[in-house]
Amino acid sequence: MRVRDKDDRGVVQSVVLFLGVSVLSGALAAGLAIPFAGLAGFSTEKTAETFQDLPQELKTVPLTRRSTILAADGSRIAELYEQNRVPLTSLAQISPIMQKAIVAIEDDRYFEHGALDAKGTLRALIRNQNSGGVQQGGSSITQQYVKLSLVEKANAANDTEAIADATADTYERKIAELRYAIAIEKEFSKEEILLKYLNLANFGDGAFGVEAASMHYFRVHAAKLTLAQSAMLAGLVKNPTGYDPTNYPKRAKERRDVVLRRMAELNVISAKQANDAIKTPVLSGPVLKVPNGCANSPYPFYCEYVVSKLVENPAFGKTDKARDHYVKTAGLTIQTTLDPKIQKAAQKSIDKHSKPTDSSVAAITIVEPGTGVVKAMVQSRPYGSGKNQTAYNYNVEKAYAGGYGGFQNGSTMKAFTIAAAISKGFPLTYRINSPMQLDMSDAKFSTCNGTTKAYGTYIPKNSTKVSGDITMIDAARASTNTYFLQLSQRTGLCPIATIAAKLGMYDANQNEPLKQVPSMTLGVGNVTPLQLSNAYASFAARGKYCTPLLITTVKSYNSKTLVNNGANCKQVLTAEVADGVNEVLHQVMESGGTGASLKFGSSDLAGKTGTIQDNKAVWFAGYSSKLASAAVVADASPPYKNLIGQTLNGKKMYDASGSGTAGPLWETAMQGALAGLPTTKFTAPTDKTRRGDVKDLPFVNGMNPEEAANRLRSMGFEAEIAPGQVPSAEAAGTVAYTGPRQADGAPEGSKVTIFVSDGSKGQTTQPPPATPGIPKPPNPPNTGKPGGGPITPGCPPWHPKYPNCGGR
Repeated sequence: MRVRDKDDRGVVQSVVLFLGVSVLSGALAAGLAIPFAGLAGFSTEKTAETFQDLPQELKTVPLTRRSTILAADGSRIAELYEQNRVPLTSLAQISPIMQKAIVAIEDDRYFEHGALDAKGTLRALIRNQNSGGVQQGGSSITQQYVKLSLVEKANAANDTEAIADATADTYERKIAELRYAIAIEKEFSKEEILLKYLNLANFGDGAFGVEAASMHYFRVHAAKLTLAQSAMLAGLVKNPTGYDPTNYPKRAKERRDVVLRRMAELNVISAKQANDAIKTPVLSGPVLKVPNGCANSPYPFYCEYVVSKLVENPAFGKTDKARDHYVKTAGLTIQTTLDPKIQKAAQKSIDKHSKPTDSSVAAITIVEPGTGVVKAMVQSRPYGSGKNQTAYNYNVEKAYAGGYGGFQNGSTMKAFTIAAAISKGFPLTYRINSPMQLDMSDAKFSTCNGTTKAYGTYIPKNSTKVSGDITMIDAARASTNTYFLQLSQRTGLCPIATIAAKLGMYDANQNEPLKQVPSMTLGVGNVTPLQLSNAYASFAARGKYCTPLLITTVKSYNSKTLVNNGANCKQVLTAEVADGVNEVLHQVMESGGTGASLKFGSSDLAGKTGTIQDNKAVWFAGYSSKLASAAVVADASPPYKNLIGQTLNGKKMYDASGSGTAGPLWETAMQGALAGLPTTKFTAPTDKTRRGDVKDLPFVNGMNPEEAANRLRSMGFEAEIAPGQVPSAEAAGTVAYTGPRQADGAPEGSKVTIFVSDGSKGQTTQPPPATPGIPKPPNPPNTGKPGGGPITPGCPPWHPKYPNCGGR
């Protein structure tokens, strides 16, 4: 037998003291489980003081709710949550039998007692005293709600000490709960408290709140719960883990039946109703799991990128961790720009032209010109941590935690050189003598901060056979390296870098500006399909650059608009310059161009290939007026190797090129994406854009090269004499012709190259004056290919005496 200590007043005396203080304090509102040892050492005055020192208002945190990410058409991309909960706003949304079941098993006098259930508290105190600890809870539903709220608040703050305090079996905690319960009962009705409790309670297996639990276990809303279902849920709150029917079906049934018998004992239901319900299975089918997070999304990479953008928003919290918690617990509805139809078309292309088991990877992004709306984002390597899976998003920048950081972009950079040249007044027919290879070891290039040159020997070559005295359009169609290197030297690297930066281009791996190096026009830095497709979309939008747009609206659980994003665009190129770029890149898709095999439909298309050094990555980027897309095939496994010899679509590659390898991915994706959309045409460039903003060049053929150079300099041009001599009808040692040709003119202040004749084609005199009465026809087209006029060095202005000079 336990011997009572001298200072132990006994159970009855403690209860009397406690109840007296409770009544005096207005605390007779809820049951309480307090270890007798705690009360034994407290006087009435001490207990009263403890009550007065406690806060009287319970500050709760908002209920955690599921957030939902939606596609542009309203379909679901993903659910994000830390607790699977769908709060209800009225008891009318909960079956009456569910309400009765929870009251019967947790606090059967709930609607009868006030601030304290003296009977329940006395019963618990006596039992706890006899056992020497807390064995029975006298806590009412209100007190349970208080405890759950304190735990929820501590969890939200990630405060481990507060979590321990909120769950400790101590006298102080119980007194605090009682004080809070008093305040709650004064502020809310019994019905309101019951609703709050049912919304907050843990029902096991990741289901929080009665609505989520109803859907999870029974696939019905809480309003439709049956007696047996209600009893099972009501039984769970005492021990959500121990009575979880998915793990412990026998325990769950025993606990459910306890609830049913208690309801019959209280005459809430009849004995027959109880017996009938007891005969039913606990679960009638599989539970309904709500997929959580982007890993379970049909579009995991797009989804994770969207979440990363949300977590960047300072309106959602002070730290990344706080913002991440908010996004997953605030019940947000996040509307995105993903277009399931276009996403499906892009995925179809990936499925058709690649396989997850390939040693190379493929990725495609599709963007809408004029809005920056990111319509689709796909890749060949699926999301995951298993074999042939990855967590890397090959379409986006490395600054995002899952971003791969892009690939070197190869000759797709030539589009920005074209834009810079047109901006500086170079005509679309601007000619440069472009040999198959060109020694540029000593060539200097102007930059935004001075000049630069190659380190060591630099002798670039063309990857196609088109060379000679060719125009900008010819060079774009064949992607002639030696042409664009010289063009970039003449425009300067600063205008190219500036335009590229304004169109969203930067090194996505290092998060820094693209380097201004001699080979810049052939590819520099690492860029992503998202960057490149959006930059090319700016050409399609006639010079309007738009920030990539993935999230249009974010609304709170009560439909308050928190974020409302529209297109964020600005004009960074004149429409005339963009029209000129479109004209040049459109010819890439026409017969004879590197993209000709990818042309489809009736809409105007424009594009550019890109192949990097040693074929480690190949690109095709292209667009119509409606959509722009970039596709890349690359080695994504360091150390990076040549694609030739690697696999794509399950087959070994024996060649790798922008048009032949990445091009089909672009073509299939864009063909599907544009299906059903109206036919569109590009706006034709003005005559001024085609001709360029040029000044007349003097006719210097046959002159002494130095004299010709001085004459050009006197007119404001930069003049240089090309080394060596070229076949010409002019006298040996004199000027054979200039590049650009005299008839084409040249932008003010630009470089004019003087070519010296070797005299091998005989001598001619200065051209005679035009014959009166003979009209001057337009120059025949000249592409440097069959069907164009011949390229004849040294042609003077057109005259009937020189009928074959069409190659100026």
